[in-house]
Amino acid sequence: MRRAGDESALPLRHDWTGWLFVLIVALAIGGVLYTNGAKEGARYMARPHPVAPPADVVPEAPPMELAPVTEADARTQNAKIPLVTKGFVAPRPFVYAGGGDAKARARDCLAAAMLYEAGDDAKGQQAVGQVVINRARHPAFPKSICAVVFQGSERATGCQFTFTCDGALNRRYSDAAWQRARNNADLMLAGGTYPKVGLATHYHTDWVRPYWSDSLEKIAVVDTHLFFRWPGYWGTPGAFRGAVSGSDGPMAKLAGISPLHAIAPDLSADTAPVDANAAVGEAKVVPGAGESAGRDTIYIQLDRKAAPESFVTTALRLCGDKPYCKFMGWTNPVLKPDSEAMNDTQRAAMSFSYLRDDKAGFEKALWNCSEYKRDDVRQCMKR
Repeated sequence: MRRAGDESALPLRHDWTGWLFVLIVALAIGGVLYTNGAKEGARYMARPHPVAPPADVVPEAPPMELAPVTEADARTQNAKIPLVTKGFVAPRPFVYAGGGDAKARARDCLAAAMLYEAGDDAKGQQAVGQVVINRARHPAFPKSICAVVFQGSERATGCQFTFTCDGALNRRYSDAAWQRARNNADLMLAGGTYPKVGLATHYHTDWVRPYWSDSLEKIAVVDTHLFFRWPGYWGTPGAFRGAVSGSDGPMAKLAGISPLHAIAPDLSADTAPVDANAAVGEAKVVPGAGESAGRDTIYIQLDRKAAPESFVTTALRLCGDKPYCKFMGWTNPVLKPDSEAMNDTQRAAMSFSYLRDDKAGFEKALWNCSEYKRDDVRQCMKR
């Protein structure tokens, strides 16, 4: 029991107050550091229960850069990547929002990706089509079917689907194969899905080794193709809720096989309709004679401002269904000859040529690459 006046027995109240203040300050600082660390961590770490990251954090689609390994080594290394089955979710049905020509153009973009990436194989086409639709719904990619398919196609190394920049579109499949791909595309734009690839946004064949394959999760294998999704939140259903445009416009690179993608002339209400050939000058057709009957040669002036891919459309339109047709175009009207008896200067100035010979099974389009840069040198005229 403390006696009155015994000051040595009193507690040191001011010392305890100081320690309590220090403890409160330390806890406050620790709380701030923890909160900031958690916010930063959300950007880069996958959580057990995924939470949407900040709106300004959107992953970039990695380019298709391949490691310099042999096909055998690539297969061995790809086989060692574990197949992630946890959290696998089947894709939701997708129904294209637009109609008319926009829907038909979206169908042809999707069909081209299916056919040129997977060949004339229904299962492979549906797998590719599902990846295209997954991308259109994901914030890391463009928001229309055609824009997804042709993303980066204007650059030699930036295309997301290699057929859009490696010259493959110059090779034509049979009409029957093209129609089968269009039918498959129609089904997927009307709610059909290919559940086996889940929410995959990337794929590659097992005989190549992209640098990005270690940073994504392998979730499916379809024949020789491996399918991947983003890790963390970007690979969960919550990320695949973007609104997809229903107004796909024309893609010039597809004009050669889909007339819907040919760029139409600009018609205003107060002018008469414009002749589609007017933009490329007057075509001179020199028909063959004797043994060369039916072997037409076309000389034409091309519009220098037109997209170089549109020259293919012009050639196909003017050649029609002729089994043999030689098409030659110049953007310089002064150097355009009127016959094949041209001099070296005129020949060197040729901007574009197209030759079809059904009897020989030959068809090829070539550009003057000193005038129009091409991603594939096989599309360049030999000078």
